[in-house]
Amino acid sequence: MPAAVSAPHPSSVPSASIPSASIPSASIPSASIPSASIPSAPPSPPVPASAAVAPQVPRLARVPAGLFAIPFGLFGLGGAWRRAAGFGWTGAEPIGVAIATAGAALLAVLAVLYAAKALRHPRALGAELSHPVPCSVTALLPLSMLMAAMHFGAPRDAATLAAVLVALAIQGAIAVRAVAMIANGATATGAVSPALYLPPVGGGFVGGMVLAAIGWPGWAALLFGMGLVAWMLLEFRVMHRLFDGPMPEALRPTIGIELAPPAIGTLAAATIWPALPGEVLIVGLGLACGPVVTVAARWRWWTRVPFQIGFWSFLFPLAALAGACVEVVRRGGWPPEVAAVPLAIASGVAAFLVARTLRLAATGRLLPAGPPAVPRG
Repeated sequence: MPAAVSAPHPSSVPSASIPSASIPSASIPSASIPSASIPSAPPSPPVPASAAVAPQVPRLARVPAGLFAIPFGLFGLGGAWRRAAGFGWTGAEPIGVAIATAGAALLAVLAVLYAAKALRHPRALGAELSHPVPCSVTALLPLSMLMAAMHFGAPRDAATLAAVLVALAIQGAIAVRAVAMIANGATATGAVSPALYLPPVGGGFVGGMVLAAIGWPGWAALLFGMGLVAWMLLEFRVMHRLFDGPMPEALRPTIGIELAPPAIGTLAAATIWPALPGEVLIVGLGLACGPVVTVAARWRWWTRVPFQIGFWSFLFPLAALAGACVEVVRRGGWPPEVAAVPLAIASGVAAFLVARTLRLAATGRLLPAGPPAVPRG
C-alpha cells in the first residue's frame, strides 16, 4: 500500500497556485466560505412612508383635535337658524335645534375619544401641544363646549355657569400656551396660519357671546375686549403671512379661520349689546368683507388640496356671518329675504362638508396616517 501523502499546511501553499475556477464549489466545505460570500435573499422593496406609519400609530392616537371643528360649525349654523326665527319663520327654530342637537351628540362622542387619547397616548397629545398650530386647534374643544352651553344652558343657572367656567379655564390654558410659543420669536414663518386666532380671539369673542347669553353681560364685555386686542395683535402677523406667499399644503385648509374674527366679533357685539342698531352692526359686516375677499382671491391654491377635516374651518365663520346678517337685517328693518341668502350659503356649505366627510369615513381616510404635518423651520 503506498504511503499516505500528508497534505501541506494551507499557509504553505501560495494562494495564486490554486485557481479558484478549477475547484468545484461543492468540494469546498461550507465552513471555509466567508459569510459574505454566501448569496443572500434579494432585498424587499422599500415600504412607502404612509404605509409604514399607519400600522405603527394606533387609531386612537390619530384622533385629531380638528374633528371638533365639526360640532363647532354645527353649533354656529344652528344658532344662525334660531336667530332667523325672529323673522317669524316657523321652521327656523326646529331646524336650528336639530342642527345644534346633532352637534351636541357629536361633541359628546369626540370628547370621550379625545379624553381616551389623552389617557392612553399622552405623548401624542403632548406632541400636538408642542407646536403653536396643533396647539391652537385644540381650542376647538372648549369653544364647542361654550357653544353647547349657549344652546342648551339656562340664564343664571349654576350648572350652566360652572360648565362655561370650566370651558373658559381650558380655553385660557390653551391660549397662554399658544401665545407663549408665538411670542418667543421661534415660530417658523411657514407655521403661521389663521389657526392661531382660535385660542385668544375665539375665546374672547365666543366666550363673551356665551356669557352674555346666560346673563353675565359685564364679564362678557370684558372677554370681548380681550378678544379684540388679541385679534389686532395677531392680524398683522397672519395677514403678512398670507400676502407673503402660499401657505404649506398642510395648513391651507385652515384659511377658513381667517373669515372668523370680524364675523364672530360682530355677532358677539350683537349678543352683548342687544340695543345696538343695525346701522352700527353693519360696520362689522363691512370689516368682514376684507377677509372674504382675501380668502376668495386665493381659491386656486386652497382648492387644490385634497379634501380633509381642516376644511370644516369654513363653516363656523360662515354661520357667524349669516347670524350677524340676520341681526343686522332684523334690527334695521330690512326685508328678511336679504338674510336668507347668507343663511342658505352657510347651510349649503354645511351639506357639502357633511357629504365629503362621510365619503372620507367610508373610504377609511377620515383619520390622518400619523401626527399632523406642520412646518418646523
